[in-house]
Amino acid sequence: MSDAALASSPLAGDPTRFYDTGGHHHPQNGTLLGFWLYLMSDLLIFACLFAVYGVLGRSYAAGPTGADLFDLPLVAVNTAMLLLSSITYGFAMLSMQRRSTAGVLGWLAVTGLFGLAFLGLELYEFAHLVHAGAGPQRSAFLSSFFALVGTHGLHVAFGIVWLVVLMVQVRRFGLHEANRRRLMCLSLFWHFLDVVWIGVFTFVYLMGVLP
Repeated sequence: MSDAALASSPLAGDPTRFYDTGGHHHPQNGTLLGFWLYLMSDLLIFACLFAVYGVLGRSYAAGPTGADLFDLPLVAVNTAMLLLSSITYGFAMLSMQRRSTAGVLGWLAVTGLFGLAFLGLELYEFAHLVHAGAGPQRSAFLSSFFALVGTHGLHVAFGIVWLVVLMVQVRRFGLHEANRRRLMCLSLFWHFLDVVWIGVFTFVYLMGVLP
C-alpha cells in the first residue's frame, strides 16, 4: 500500500494497523503469570525456613522450649487478626466487582488495621521473648523460630505498605483496569500470607507446646 493510500485509509493513525486484529495482547495475563511465579519463589523461601525449623526446632541447648515460651491465647488472637484481614480483603474485592471505590477504600483500610494489629502483637511477643533472655542467639531452636516468624512478619509489613500505596492510587485514579489488576495481585499475596501463617501456627506454636 502506498503512503498516500495508507494516509487516507481508515487505519491511519492506528498504532495496531500493522498487526493481526485477530490476536490481542493482554498485559494483565503477563502480570498475573509473573506474580504467580513470584509467589512460587516466595513459597520456596518459606519451605526452606520450615525445613530449617523442622531440623532445629528441638535443639534447645539446655534453654527454654516452646512450651515454656509460647503464649497460645495471644498467638490465637494474633491468628484471628490475620484471618479477619483476609475476610475484609475479600469484601474489598467484592466492592471492586461492584465498581464501588468508597467500598474498596473502606475495606482496605479495615484490612490494613487488622494487619497492623497482627504486627503489633508479633512485635510484642518478640520483645517479651528477648526481655526474658530468649533471643535468637540463645539456641538453634530460637534462631530458626525468629527467622521463620520474622520473615513472615516482614512480608506482612510489606503487604501493608503495598496496600496503602494502592489506596492512594485507587483514590486518585479510580478503579481502572490497571488498579483492578494490582488489587488482584495484592489479594493473592495477602491470602498467601494467611496460608503460610496457618502453617506457622500449626507447625511452630501448636506442635511447639507438645512435650
